[in-house]
This record gives sequence, structure tokens and C-alpha cells, in this order.
Amino acid sequence: MNTDWQTTSARQAAINGLAVIGFVVLVVMGIWLAIYSVRFVPTIMNGIGSAAVYLGSVFTPANEPTLSVVSNPTASTTISFGNTNSTTATSTTPATSTPIKPKSIVKTTGEKTSGIYQIGGATTTTSFSGLPDFVVNISAVGYLATTSTESFIASSTVPSGGRPAIKFTIKNIGTNVAGTWRFSASIPTQSSYLYYSPFQQSLNPGDSIDYTLGFDQATAGSNKMISVSANFDHAITESNFNNNNASAQLTILGS
Repeated sequence: MNTDWQTTSARQAAINGLAVIGFVVLVVMGIWLAIYSVRFVPTIMNGIGSAAVYLGSVFTPANEPTLSVVSNPTASTTISFGNTNSTTATSTTPATSTPIKPKSIVKTTGEKTSGIYQIGGATTTTSFSGLPDFVVNISAVGYLATTSTESFIASSTVPSGGRPAIKFTIKNIGTNVAGTWRFSASIPTQSSYLYYSPFQQSLNPGDSIDYTLGFDQATAGSNKMISVSANFDHAITESNFNNNNASAQLTILGS
């Protein structure tokens, strides 16, 4: 009888021990899964859901007025000879028999010079008034051959696996300085991505910036729309908001 009790007690202890070990294993696996999901799952999801945007820009200042100065190329000095009271130069024969040769004509001609000089410069202070006015113009559509914006190729059709891209210009055609501003771009990616640019430099009247914008993870299809909007949040007060937008279409081939 005592033997049966000892056997039952040993079995119960073994079962309890296995239960404890199993519980500890489950807890450890739960902690590991939690750490894995926190560290790796967001990275994978971000890699699937978001597109990379490639942006290049070139700033073009407004044309400065110039002044061209050209000196008189015909200015010269002539030294006359003979009798100064006569309008016709003649030679005279002295009492001696030895003839005297008349003086030769000597001319000195000034050197021709020309140059282009900036009016004002850094020391000139220009007073502006009124309001700025952004205008957007899309000049070309195409794709990037690499991840560099300098690899832009103009084309209405993007090859399979290519990175669709556009070239556009944003210019201040208003009469006053625009402070820092931003633009947005709606691009046809798999997640219908809307790109918001960082703050851009202030533009004086006549200043402009040429942009090249490309992206990956594009959605295949024809007549895919790309839209650009300058000062989309109206952070800068303008004289005209109706010319802040431009759009273009292209065909994106699938795999």
C-alpha cells in the first residue's frame, strides 16, 4: 500500500514538473515572438507599403539687368604741319639751297574697349511690394534609368520595372518675395502615395527651381496621373492660387 502511494506521488511530481517546464517554454516563446514582431514586422510592412521618392532640383535666379559700355573706336589725335594760319598745308623753301623735308603726319588712335557691367550688385537693395505668385509647369514625363535623378529619360511610356519620373518648374511670377514654402506630389504607387516636400528656399520675383522627381513601386496601367501642387497648404499668401497645380499622364508597363 505504501508502495502505491509513493508511486502515485512520484507520478504527480513528474506531471507537475513537466507542467512547470511547459509553462516556462510558452512564456519564453511568447516573449521571443513579441520581440520579433516589434523589431522585424514593421520593417517588412514598411518595405512593402511605402515607395521611395527621388528628388533633384536646380535653382535659377531672376535675370539681373546689365549695362553695356562701348568706347568710341574712331577717337584719334592728328598733329598738323606747315603754316598754322593756312587751311592747306604747304612747304616753304629757305634761302639756303638745301631743301627741307616737310614733317610727316603723326596719328595716335585710342584703344577700343568694351565691357558688360552689372547694375547694382550685392550693395543694391531692392524694395518689393504686392504678393508672390507661384506657377507650376511640367516640362517632361519619363523615367529614371537608375536611382539618380540625372538619369532621367523622356518618354510617355515607362518600361517594366522602371521608375516613373517628371520634370517640372516652380516659379515666383509675383511682385514680392515668397518665404519658405513646400509642394506636394500625388504619384501612382501601389499605396496611392502623396509626397510632401521639405521646406524650400524663398524665391524672389522671377526666381525659379527646376525639379526632377521619380519614384518606385509604381502601379502599372495607362493614363496614370502625376500631379504637383506648389504651396499646397497656402502657408504663403499669394495673388493667385489658381496656377499652383499641374498634372501629366504616362503609361506604366507591368512585369
